[in-house]
Amino acid sequence: MKKKELIPGLILIAALLVLLRYLELHISPQSQWAMLLTVLKKGSIYALVAVSMNLLNGFTGLFSLGQAGFMMIGAYTYAVLTIPAEQREMVYMYYEGGIIRFALPSIVGIILAGVVAAVFAFLIGLPVLRLKSDYLAIATLGFAEIMRALFQWDTLGPLTNGSNMLRSYPTFKTILYPFIVSGVCIALIVMLINSTYGRAFKAIRDDEIAAEAMGINLAHHKRIAFTVSSFFAGISGALLAMFQTNVQAKSFNSAMTYEILLIVVIGGIGSVTGSVISSFLFIACSEWLLRFLDETHVIGDVTLPLMRSGFRKVVFSLIIMVIVLFFRQGIMGNREFSFTRLFSGRSKKSKGGKADE
Repeated sequence: MKKKELIPGLILIAALLVLLRYLELHISPQSQWAMLLTVLKKGSIYALVAVSMNLLNGFTGLFSLGQAGFMMIGAYTYAVLTIPAEQREMVYMYYEGGIIRFALPSIVGIILAGVVAAVFAFLIGLPVLRLKSDYLAIATLGFAEIMRALFQWDTLGPLTNGSNMLRSYPTFKTILYPFIVSGVCIALIVMLINSTYGRAFKAIRDDEIAAEAMGINLAHHKRIAFTVSSFFAGISGALLAMFQTNVQAKSFNSAMTYEILLIVVIGGIGSVTGSVISSFLFIACSEWLLRFLDETHVIGDVTLPLMRSGFRKVVFSLIIMVIVLFFRQGIMGNREFSFTRLFSGRSKKSKGGKADE
């Protein structure tokens, strides 16, 4: 972010946090608007994982489909390390209380969630980053599916609780928590993109041969992008675990990765702002705004056709098809939100209006 955009940006962030806190205090759980808070929480979490995926796919040109797997690693790491000692006998009832007998603070668990995911990414990246395009996507998707099966393996039950849920760990009590954590992480990603490493990532994306000729170490920079992306995916997994209040491996399936990829495409591959905006739009439409389509509606004596359970997904799919067909660059393309561009655009219009008069 440019220096002249820093102050307006900070003011906007402060105003957003105040508004979120106001909504949280004045919307009761029984209100029809209670779902808005849920959408905002989940949207902020998906915004982080979408931006982390965009760092890899949009800015480095590496087509990876392992994001759900790294989220699962982060979620399990957080849950396993933060369950209170007195609750472990109940949670690990089939495994004699598990093998870990201590509990770490939430913030430490979140950081370690990212670290463990990054370690796995570094190790798996050594062989798979030699692959390109579809082959890399298949390899990373296969890794995510293998990890999902391993985490449900009874032999690892004393650590992962097998196919049973992990629960009773700390969760966030305020809507500000996921927004602040996700916001700080996204800011760090933006700083990385605007650094010399970010320029190297973009050079690799545009032309690997030219980038290598300029002295960029392809393998080294690809590993950095892959590891950093997975680190933030692990943190988003920890936040998702806190949001859901329980963790189970079967929920981190390939469909979750496809949803994240869809968010990135809708927002614009190569746009952080687009990924953030599309995350909230995607969650709002899929979780809230289109829910009425799953309910049976009767007008007089006529029951409206098609309005039944599952119709929401059909309409949602059609909306996505329209976006992909008519907005192929996504909502933002490869552009970012800019106060300078916004106000300069307005000033040009005003000048043009006066000139016309």
